[in-house]
Amino acid sequence: MRRLFPVTDETAAQDLKEDRGAGGAGTPGALVDREWTLAELAAAYAYPGPGPAGREPWLRANMVSTLDGAAQHEGRSHPISSAADMRIFGTLRALADVVVVGAETVRREGYRPARARAEFAALRKAAGQGPAPAIAVVSAGLELDFSLPLFTSPLVPTLILTGAAAAPDRTAAAERAGARVVTAGDGMGIDPPRAVRALAELGHTRLLTEGGPRLLGQMVASGVLDELCLTVSPMLTAGDAQRIAGGPPVAVPHRFVLSSLLEEEGFLFSSYRRV
Repeated sequence: MRRLFPVTDETAAQDLKEDRGAGGAGTPGALVDREWTLAELAAAYAYPGPGPAGREPWLRANMVSTLDGAAQHEGRSHPISSAADMRIFGTLRALADVVVVGAETVRREGYRPARARAEFAALRKAAGQGPAPAIAVVSAGLELDFSLPLFTSPLVPTLILTGAAAAPDRTAAAERAGARVVTAGDGMGIDPPRAVRALAELGHTRLLTEGGPRLLGQMVASGVLDELCLTVSPMLTAGDAQRIAGGPPVAVPHRFVLSSLLEEEGFLFSSYRRV
């Protein structure tokens, strides 16, 4: 993996050291391709630190897209991913308090509870986090299979974000399975700003969403997204697969700024933060 942006004096010095250690000529500023440790990835993707008023919610999204804009192939993201993409996927999860995901993505991708990883145990403990992030499923109708391990055997109880008009029998079924139902809207669906506030009130301020496209579109439209971690996969799929975000367009495009860019085997791993 190589860091393409930002390239600081410290990065250049480290690259020079690595290059010489590998028997290279030691070209100043050389972008050495090497496997990064999980600790280095965690540092590269660290959440912003607390401000004067304490830790404020920070919502980042992690998505993958092909060169021609497809977020999936045959309904799943795995075929357009890579080993490096999955390392970053795991790192982003390990840094988060909660992973927010849409019900359709849970069904399509076969979501399971987030697992505790020994490699990140010390980091999570130092940050005051539990052994693994909670999964928060966004669902209007709560048409979910509550017998799945995601609900019956997570390390941290699974959350369900829904609206006040959700069917009482489905809410009761979710709670019987061990999930915690959080009302984050007045109708059938959620209000994204209200969902972010509700999660923060539960102590979850380092937020990560993995989509899908419809949920991410809602978050973009409502202006709650702080950061987009986008993997650009060097693949072409054609077809009619969804983009990373769907739904009605915003009136004025939201401007983000590039904060980080890594590369491995043609895959680009970018991070953009809101201006």
